[in-house]
Amino acid sequence: MIDRNDPCWCKSGQKWKKCHYPKEPIQTTGELNSTLARTYRKKYGILLKTPEQIAGIRAAGNLAAQILEKTCQMAKAGVTTNQLNAFAEKLHQEAGAIPACLGYGDPPFPKSICTSLNEVVCHGIPDDKPLIEGDILNIDITSILQGYYGDCSRMVVIGKTTEEKQRVVDVSYECLMRAIAILKPGVLVSQIGDVIEDYAAKHGCSVVNLFVAHGVGVDFHEPPQVPHHRNQIHIPLVEGMTFTIEPMINAGIRTTIVDYDDGWTARTADKKPSAQWEHTLLITSNGCEILTPWVK
Repeated sequence: MIDRNDPCWCKSGQKWKKCHYPKEPIQTTGELNSTLARTYRKKYGILLKTPEQIAGIRAAGNLAAQILEKTCQMAKAGVTTNQLNAFAEKLHQEAGAIPACLGYGDPPFPKSICTSLNEVVCHGIPDDKPLIEGDILNIDITSILQGYYGDCSRMVVIGKTTEEKQRVVDVSYECLMRAIAILKPGVLVSQIGDVIEDYAAKHGCSVVNLFVAHGVGVDFHEPPQVPHHRNQIHIPLVEGMTFTIEPMINAGIRTTIVDYDDGWTARTADKKPSAQWEHTLLITSNGCEILTPWVK
């Protein structure tokens, strides 16, 4: 059994206790309303972040966004997703950060980033197949920097693509930005799904309901779950919440099938294209802040 002082299994060069060792919940202190923080922790399991934690998450988010942008710039016809993975690994190493995906889950995810191509909804595993003209590709990167997490993804269109693929790319981006636009204290989590499903349906697309967005920052996945479809999670947003929004939008039906062999790759049941964009977000006193400021 691995000891806390042993080298981490992810080969970061750090001790396990400083790297992927499970964290104890960090207590909420500082300037946040302590009664509200205790209530949200007890009632919903949600950790409202302190100013110190927000600063750490912001730094991790900025790094993840920078790595994502550079990796997306490299994604061109003839390049393999394994090459993108190696490039992102190198950028993490140079920054003294850890790719959160590597070794995550059961079975352990085998790569440092997710690369979801065409009909792959999410959790695509990088391989040696070259990208070709007309592909649409989601690159999903989560960076751990000094113990804090920044999680983001965006689409890349390889050359000129079909009308259907371009439509789902554009609709998924607009779903993300319209959802972000409503965020402020008092808005319900369920309203995020309402905005996304309304817009997707208007443009002939469906919203994946097998996967959801999530709290993030002190851990990779925290409460609350944030569905992108209509739902009954009527938790009011409050200052100090950090979470992702990452609408997975399909050109056809919403039904999604996870690959039986690798346990990760999720594809549309009808093989029609899917697209996704993602930001990590902070609820502020009068709105929200994008903590992963990649540029479209």
